[in-house]
Amino acid sequence: MKTILIYLKHFLIVTCVIIAIGFVGIVSQHGHIGFGTDDLAYKVGGEGPHIFANEDKLEALYIRGGREEGFYTEKLNLTMQKDTNLPVYLAFDDSTFNVQVSNNISIPESTYDDGENIIAISDLEGNYRAFRDFLIANNVIDKDLNWTFNKGHLVLVGDMVDRGYSTTQLLWLIYKLEQDAKSQGGLVHFIVGNHEIKNMQGNFRSAAPKYLPVAGILGKQQYDLFGPRAFLGQWLQSKNVIERINGHLFVHGGLHPGIQEQGLNIDDVNRIVRQHYRQFYFPNAAHSESVTLLTSNKTGPAWYRGYFKDDLEQTRVDSTLKYLEAKAVIVGHTIQFKVRELFNRKVFAIDVKHPNDYSASFPIKRSEGLLISKGEYYRLLDNGEKIQI
Repeated sequence: MKTILIYLKHFLIVTCVIIAIGFVGIVSQHGHIGFGTDDLAYKVGGEGPHIFANEDKLEALYIRGGREEGFYTEKLNLTMQKDTNLPVYLAFDDSTFNVQVSNNISIPESTYDDGENIIAISDLEGNYRAFRDFLIANNVIDKDLNWTFNKGHLVLVGDMVDRGYSTTQLLWLIYKLEQDAKSQGGLVHFIVGNHEIKNMQGNFRSAAPKYLPVAGILGKQQYDLFGPRAFLGQWLQSKNVIERINGHLFVHGGLHPGIQEQGLNIDDVNRIVRQHYRQFYFPNAAHSESVTLLTSNKTGPAWYRGYFKDDLEQTRVDSTLKYLEAKAVIVGHTIQFKVRELFNRKVFAIDVKHPNDYSASFPIKRSEGLLISKGEYYRLLDNGEKIQI
């Protein structure tokens, strides 16, 4: 009996050590242990609106019904000359908010200079609740989703789509806030990330499994959801891949030094990348060096990870920023434990693991963003706390 207890003791000790090592390994790689996904994540009844151009009109489609009674599609014809209020449904708390849809989609400016405060956040990946709660805690919106950030800039540094189960709802909230901010002199900037590009190309390998049946019930293919005839697809295609706001560059991945070597300015970058939003990247002998640089899934601004490797020198970072007349660059794309600065405050990395709408995890995920105010930089936490960097 004594021998058995000794073996059992050794077994428990080894097991605990292995678990501890595994946990440390997961955390060191920014991993989390998930506790399952709430069934509400898969609810598609109420999903919408998904708006598509049909000849000379727009059609807003909603999914109605459920598994027991069967699904069906509700169709609303929209007048293109008139703005229309449409409800957006949230399954996790059985609520709705309204969005006013306008047929006026235009390409935003690339450069802004007004001295107003900037709040930036990235990589929400289809998680509506994390985004909403962060904005409320940091006084960008109130509990009724009304804009309260006055003339400030809210910058979304890419990858708002994929992985999460609230992609439709998150995009419509961003669209709503764009309209609300403009009415009060503020601005919402949606910087295109690599996952927005993937979705415009019809690459949904990272999308939540919910959206394949959503497309099917609507009588569409999944690539139609953000295709050239989809309202949200046209809206995404209008967005920039890089903007300079009050002397700070915002880009999802980063800026390869080749941008300077090719003599490209901010407008050039946006123009070239936008022309290729819907084209898969592959080495193409017919492409110029500039097109290859900017559309590559290694060196393109929506993909580049050079700031997080050991072969990029401070002088190259400084030179590129000076060339583009910027103080610093703010990026997402590469996960961090917290919002932080690199390269002597020339680079700010803001991609953190945000909470999921429909599942819990351990360690607990906490949202963060970046505040730029009067020349100072602050980590913004999801409880409203502000920590100077």
